[in-house]
Amino acid sequence: MSEDGDEAAPEAPLEEPPILPKPANGSESASDDVPNVDLDDQQEDEEGPRRRERRERAERRAAQARATAIEENRREAKRRVRGQTVEAPKPLGNRAVRGLKLLTWLIVLTIVSVALGLILYFTPVMSARSLVITGIGAVTRDEVVDAAKVTLGTPLLQINTDQVADRVAGIRRVASARVQREYPSTLRITIVERIPIVVKDYPDGPHLFDRDGVDFATAPPPPGLPYIDVDHPGPTDQPTRAALEVMTALRPEVVAQVSRVAAPSVASVTLTLTDGRTVVWGTTDRTEEKAEKLAALLTQPGKVYDVSSPDLPTVK
Repeated sequence: MSEDGDEAAPEAPLEEPPILPKPANGSESASDDVPNVDLDDQQEDEEGPRRRERRERAERRAAQARATAIEENRREAKRRVRGQTVEAPKPLGNRAVRGLKLLTWLIVLTIVSVALGLILYFTPVMSARSLVITGIGAVTRDEVVDAAKVTLGTPLLQINTDQVADRVAGIRRVASARVQREYPSTLRITIVERIPIVVKDYPDGPHLFDRDGVDFATAPPPPGLPYIDVDHPGPTDQPTRAALEVMTALRPEVVAQVSRVAAPSVASVTLTLTDGRTVVWGTTDRTEEKAEKLAALLTQPGKVYDVSSPDLPTVK
């Protein structure tokens, strides 16, 4: 009761605050007394059964794919560790096939060639049964055969043609020799004889010299062969080489008129013609030009023809 004596009115019962839903952003309400609402349960209620079933199937498939990838990586790692990684063989291309065929043919041809060479080398299937000698004149066939030293019946491949040619070229009258195999059974020897250019008298008789200054024969000279006047004729003697250079440069009609060539030195070559006329040649400089001028000068009358200076040839 109050001091005034009135009865106090009964107090109204306290009302409980309403339950508010949890904010979507996950933040708590201002009051700590508001209970939390599970967001996942709320989303599941909103999705519906079909959408939830599809989402679960997608999650299961993704989990299964991850598991499969992990298992494959694990197996590949084991194979690499054990060295059992096997790559699939690549098919051969057309170019590789052609290369293998070519290599096979080359091997076959090589084997056949070696076998054939052995047969020809060690058996008389292709042996020297005849000698053919060409180019001989002053040199006789017997001289060539004796120098060649080839035994008939020897397999052609066993005959060293270079050695045979060197032996034949050792004959004094032979300038060069060539030896060839002519299958199945012939050996051909071709020689080039030395040609006399000048002659010189010696106590044992006249010696013939070719264009290189080689004394290759002691025999009577051919008619009209010029004599050479030098102190020491030979292939290494400079005056001899100068005189022979002049003789080989002259025109054939002029050579036929020369009876003697003298060369006391390389700078004083002179020619004596068959009719007594003299040609002053001088050095071997401009030899070809001097030979042309001399051919023209000899058509003029005179005793001495000087072509030592081809720019000013003179006739006396």
